[in-house]
Amino acid sequence: MEFLEDILREPVISEKGWRLQEENKYVFEVHPKANKNQIKRAVEHLFKVKVLKVWTLHMPSKPRTKKFYQQGEVPGWKKAIVQVAPGQRIEVYGRG
Repeated sequence: MEFLEDILREPVISEKGWRLQEENKYVFEVHPKANKNQIKRAVEHLFKVKVLKVWTLHMPSKPRTKKFYQQGEVPGWKKAIVQVAPGQRIEVYGRG
């Protein structure tokens, strides 16, 4: 991963993500091999905010049944919860 833009894939829009915004925390899907320092640098560079803390989680793959009982799988992914300094916001969800 050479570029900071490749680390953050997309914001995760969920109920928990909306609630975490009140605590200045934002949720992103990130590259599976990204570490906390790389995620922190990427968020600070792309959104011009000060990152205080980063939590990472590996979301496991899940089995899924498709049409006509075909078995499939939802792939696993990695997510990061990023806390920014008080008074700063990331307008990634459209409501900032």
